[in-house]
Amino acid sequence: MEREWVVEESVSVEADARTVYAAVADPRRMREWSPEVFATLVLGRSIKAGTRFIGFNRLGWRVWCTTCQVTLAVPGEAFAFRVTVLGMPGALWGYRVEDVSDDPSKPRTRLTEYWEDLRRDHRGAGFVTLVGRIFTGVKGEGRAGVNRTSMRETLRRIAEGVEKG
Repeated sequence: MEREWVVEESVSVEADARTVYAAVADPRRMREWSPEVFATLVLGRSIKAGTRFIGFNRLGWRVWCTTCQVTLAVPGEAFAFRVTVLGMPGALWGYRVEDVSDDPSKPRTRLTEYWEDLRRDHRGAGFVTLVGRIFTGVKGEGRAGVNRTSMRETLRRIAEGVEKG
């Protein structure tokens, strides 16, 4: 089986695009949605491109933290951040938000979460992969599958949370 370097999952949310964007564009809320994230520390007051934050994650009994920087923050459209491991590229995570409603009185948004493994083609990629396996217990080639499962749960939680208000 060939290693997957990019994973995408989508969900339909019965809410307007700005509301959906607000739910995903605040890293402090990720603990509500993600089965891996249990806390975040945002370094700064506002969240915009360039904002840095630390994510605290758990998978089973394993706990680790990630250093992140927002790379894209377009209200109602897209939010993304880059994860580094000891200063080296680890992953790119993001959300695309798209209004797909035919009826303005019934808002509906497609929310797509994506992940790109950046642990390739740079000096230190093997080291970052090894550190990832030690801290998460997941081999590099298995990370896409773990993320796909996690993304589906994250998107389900976001849709449910946003639709409930």
